[in-house]
Amino acid sequence: MSLKGASSSRMTFGASCCCSLLLLSWAFGQTSITGGDRSPCQRCDLQLSCDCSHSGFSHVPMVTDQALRLDLSFNNITTITRDDLKGLSRLVALDLHGNRLSSIHPSAFDSLWSLEELDLSDNRLTVLDPRWFSELGALQQLNLLNNPYSRLGSPLFEGLVRLRILEFGGPVLEELKTGDLKGVTQLDRLTVRANNLIRYESGALSYIWPLGQVTLSLRGPFLTNTALASAVLTDVSYPETHLTLEDFHLIGNQSAQAFRGSARKRIRKITFRNFSTSDESVVDMLEVINGVPITVLNLEEVTLTGEGRWEKASWTDHRSIDEFLIRNAVVLDVFHFTSFLQLKFLLTYPRKVSVINSQVFVMPCLTSQLLVSLQYLDLSDNLLSDLTLTESLCDQKPTLRELRVLNVSGNPLKSLSTISRQVTKLTKLTHLDISRSGFSSMPSLCSWPFTLRYLNISRAKLTTVTCCFPKTLEVLDLSNNNLKDFRVTLPLLRELYLSGNKFLRFPDGNLFPNLQTLAIQSNTLNLFGRSDLQSYRRLEKLQAGQNKFICSCDFVSFLQTLLKGGGDATLTDKEDSYRCDSPLYLQGESVSTVHLSILECHQLLFVSVSCGVALLLGSLLCVLLWRLHVFWYLKMIWAWLKAKRSSQQRQRRRNDEESEALISFDAFVSYSERDASWVENFLVPELEETNDSRSQQPLSLCLHKRDFLPGQWIMDNIMNSIERSRRTVFVLSENFVQSDWCRYELDFSHFWLFDAKGDAAILILLEPLSRDDIPKRFYKLRRLMSSNTYLKWPEEEERREEFWRSLRCALRGDD
Repeated sequence: MSLKGASSSRMTFGASCCCSLLLLSWAFGQTSITGGDRSPCQRCDLQLSCDCSHSGFSHVPMVTDQALRLDLSFNNITTITRDDLKGLSRLVALDLHGNRLSSIHPSAFDSLWSLEELDLSDNRLTVLDPRWFSELGALQQLNLLNNPYSRLGSPLFEGLVRLRILEFGGPVLEELKTGDLKGVTQLDRLTVRANNLIRYESGALSYIWPLGQVTLSLRGPFLTNTALASAVLTDVSYPETHLTLEDFHLIGNQSAQAFRGSARKRIRKITFRNFSTSDESVVDMLEVINGVPITVLNLEEVTLTGEGRWEKASWTDHRSIDEFLIRNAVVLDVFHFTSFLQLKFLLTYPRKVSVINSQVFVMPCLTSQLLVSLQYLDLSDNLLSDLTLTESLCDQKPTLRELRVLNVSGNPLKSLSTISRQVTKLTKLTHLDISRSGFSSMPSLCSWPFTLRYLNISRAKLTTVTCCFPKTLEVLDLSNNNLKDFRVTLPLLRELYLSGNKFLRFPDGNLFPNLQTLAIQSNTLNLFGRSDLQSYRRLEKLQAGQNKFICSCDFVSFLQTLLKGGGDATLTDKEDSYRCDSPLYLQGESVSTVHLSILECHQLLFVSVSCGVALLLGSLLCVLLWRLHVFWYLKMIWAWLKAKRSSQQRQRRRNDEESEALISFDAFVSYSERDASWVENFLVPELEETNDSRSQQPLSLCLHKRDFLPGQWIMDNIMNSIERSRRTVFVLSENFVQSDWCRYELDFSHFWLFDAKGDAAILILLEPLSRDDIPKRFYKLRRLMSSNTYLKWPEEEERREEFWRSLRCALRGDD
């Protein structure tokens, strides 16, 4: 296999992970650690994880005593006192990485009984004190890297019986003694950074077993003291241990001899990281590990100074190598670097080969044909094009017949049809990763191996999808494209990843009858509900956070039910990723903490109930007002006000003209229509007609039937008539009391006017009618009957003459 097209300058792959937490302003009500001039840190999330990193603190800040994780990395903290961490008994993880720590009180960590992870790396600790860790019985992970101590000193870790990850060492670590790691019996991971190690007592690391993974930095010993390096390697080499060596150079035969002790202990997994090597050293290394049952060989950040001429080691036996990885390789003399065709003794055995970010633009077909056992091939982050990939896969020639997984992501590939055509012949291919490529379109139809189950086309430039997908797919990743919808039927699909697109709604679940996992984060979803998920008959896991949600009542209620595990599907992303974008007053709020009022959530019901209650109360009020005759009083007052205003206007006109009111009638007669016959047959003839026998002068009466001016408002007619009459005669009867509303208004107006005239009202009772017979709402009439004398119409004929005489006297004002 040839590595061609590499840049002459070293280009290493730098991977940086940015984790940004959506932090809430936190007010749980717990008590906080108190202390002097210490500043508070309230950047704690709902999981009680407090991120106080990169904040410029010079002292340990105050945080809630309920905190579980505390990140104080990359501040300016120089000292930890006895009381700085007191009270944080629930703390599980404490990160002090990247500060300026030079002093820690011996009892500073005594209250951290629950602490499992402690990071003190990259500080200025010159001496390590065993009293720091004496009370940390629960500690499982400890990082002491890159501090300026020259030795570990007295046993530091004797009481840490649960310790499983230990990292120590730094630029000035010079010695390791046999008792330095006393108490450490087994570790999952051990990291020792000892590039300047001078003294090492054999067996100092040999008591740690079982030992899962070891990372050693021994640049100085490899260059100047191979025996010391060999002693360290021998003490940590076990068949079950994955050995990683970093930051060193393999120069000449002498350096490779340091691995003979590891080879004798039958080591099986080894990784070289950040190192440089020559052809001679590679050959020497292959000879040293000849026959050793190494199954995993990884080369990361490697610089090859030679020309790739390793055929001198072709006699060695490396058939046990099952997994081979090269990552971030740099070939200095790229133009003279030879093909790997002579390395058949190395290439025919591995089943897993990865050449990642190594500027590879082609793997010749002849090299591909050597990989007869290959099942996994990773050529990601290289320079493969559609044309050179065709060469690497030998176009139509049979090759890579055992290949099951192919990863060519991160290459400048552009033609999806070319890819599909080239992999069709890979009859055992199940996984294909062509993500982070330049695909902008998709052909309508494609050919694929019938065994393909997993397809990754994420981080491309697709705007639409077609029926190009194989129907055999079980996992499809289309995240981080520019898709707005998905309408392809995939009956066997179990997992679908659509995050980072522009979906406004969920795709139709009927297209994926067997779908169990759906990821649709970071799209343009506004809301979703139970109806959107009903078509997904077998959906179990859902990730839909980081969208701009409209927090309607139905959505909030439904999502909170899902977050509590009450739905058919389980939300597998964090609660904090579900936040409101609108309405504005809820923007940024976690949906899990939103509480909407009944008015917002049930507006129709609220309005209906409110209207019903208002209607009921209004009806009850109307009945009550009607029973109390309030409406009648209001109408009377309104009529009186209008009449009074008209009267005042007439009075002002007369005052302006300096004239008095014209008296045209002796009396204005107010009566009920039902008593009109008595008025017309008795009252009018008796008072207005001349009776010679009695020599009585006739009186003039004003009757609304004949004397009101047509076209005028009735109140004006009434007021005019009253003002032009000396007296007003009220003909009272049962009919009068029960007359219609218009009559009540007329009579009511009279009463108000007659308050000023005193004796202007004359009451005639046509039938027996007491004060109590008059309804209480006619309080003016009742008062008149109580204070004024009234005339009763006699039933006897002989008494009527007296009645008329009294009435005439009253109308003329005689005694």
